[in-house]
Amino acid sequence: MTKLIFVNLPVTDLPRSTAFYEAVGARRNPHFSNETAACLVFSDTIHAMLLTHARYRDFTVKEIADAHRTSQVLICISAESRQEVDDMVARAAGAGGTADPGPVQDHGLMYGRSFEDPDGHVWEVMWMDPAAVPPAA
Repeated sequence: MTKLIFVNLPVTDLPRSTAFYEAVGARRNPHFSNETAACLVFSDTIHAMLLTHARYRDFTVKEIADAHRTSQVLICISAESRQEVDDMVARAAGAGGTADPGPVQDHGLMYGRSFEDPDGHVWEVMWMDPAAVPPAA
């Protein structure tokens, strides 16, 4: 069985966050979405679970971090090309996010940029030249 990744993110405005991630390129899975949560699918194996703060508190007793002020995690997603990196960051900025809250990374064989969603969560988008990846041993 293929392992799946579910990134759980606390959000302050579920409809706004859902619209943001749809604009970035994820699709909403209605089977796992309701008035307190939205499942946004990036690929067959990568999902973002957007949770209202009340719903997020069902899973932890810890204080919910304000991602505008603190950093708890940096999420990185791969891209098929340098252009896809640029396109995703542009869509994020156009949908109310912030482009490049961190430095652009251009190392020739690797290229990455980032965006911040409306709640301050940072996503890195990275492309690596497949020819630069050594074969598995």
